[in-house]
Amino acid sequence: MPGSSRPRKFQCCMKHSLKFFLTATSGVQDIPEFMGSALVDGVQAGYCDSNIKTAEPKQDWARKFMKDNPQQLEFYVNECYRLRDFLKATIGSLMKRLNQTGSVHVLQRMYGCEWDDETGEISGFNQYGYDGEDFIALDLQTLTWIAPKPQAFITKLKWDADKARLEFNKNFYTYMCPDWLKKYAQYARSSLQRRDLPSVSLLQKTPSSPITCHATGFYPDRADLLWRKDGEELHEDVDKGEILPNHDGTFQMSVDLNISSIAHEDWKKYDCVFQLSGVKDDIITKLEKSKPMPSRVSCSGFPAGAAIGVVVGLLLLLCIAGLFLWRKKTNGTQ
Repeated sequence: MPGSSRPRKFQCCMKHSLKFFLTATSGVQDIPEFMGSALVDGVQAGYCDSNIKTAEPKQDWARKFMKDNPQQLEFYVNECYRLRDFLKATIGSLMKRLNQTGSVHVLQRMYGCEWDDETGEISGFNQYGYDGEDFIALDLQTLTWIAPKPQAFITKLKWDADKARLEFNKNFYTYMCPDWLKKYAQYARSSLQRRDLPSVSLLQKTPSSPITCHATGFYPDRADLLWRKDGEELHEDVDKGEILPNHDGTFQMSVDLNISSIAHEDWKKYDCVFQLSGVKDDIITKLEKSKPMPSRVSCSGFPAGAAIGVVVGLLLLLCIAGLFLWRKKTNGTQ
């Protein structure tokens, strides 16, 4: 009926995740040469880099967990040193093998696991990117490394021959990582069940540009943003973006509406609707001729859908400490 929106598709149960993002750089000034972040369900729980030389919990629940389990904090501190040295050695080896000297290079690693608290299904992943592109990934089904680029084939042969390391990986992603994740999720339950509503803005670059409905500051990431006309959801002339993380642990998303075929007198028929899992009332922002404001650029506004090269990636580093993502061009290991 008019004024209503589509039925919510959010589920009561969710898939939890524990992800580690590591970044090593060469030839980059004014930022740590190594950075690492741990994320639980998309929220940064811990951080370390080569400047602070320790691991720091970033959430209250994470600080409590580490206080109750000091051996885990000690483990992460040691891992920061070990992984820093490993990635630095690897990036140096790659530069020599690929005949690279002098310029900026970035080596990234993303690894971790996911756990479905309803089905009990567990999956793990371990992959590397070099200079903004996929480099090598572990296939946990076959316990072999996948090299999407010829430059990684030598690394694949070397790592495939390290059977002890492969067995450790199998044990880590099958047992250790999911066990940690379940414990973290239990400690983080109250935090992860919180609901933060966003601020919603209508933005427009020029009078003929699409109108962007932008919601930022919401939590969790089980949310939706849509355009309606006369209370009915629009699918044509709409371009929906991905949900992106903010530096403070909240999320943002945008959806564009092409107004080229909309008469000015019909603007009042349109509105933007934000829906958040666990929240009954929607946030509705009506489209009015005087409402859209010029769009702005911020650290949280970098697009995640496009491949992130070295330059853009380094800008992202300055905005969200240690969180580096490269475009996934292969099916990988998940």
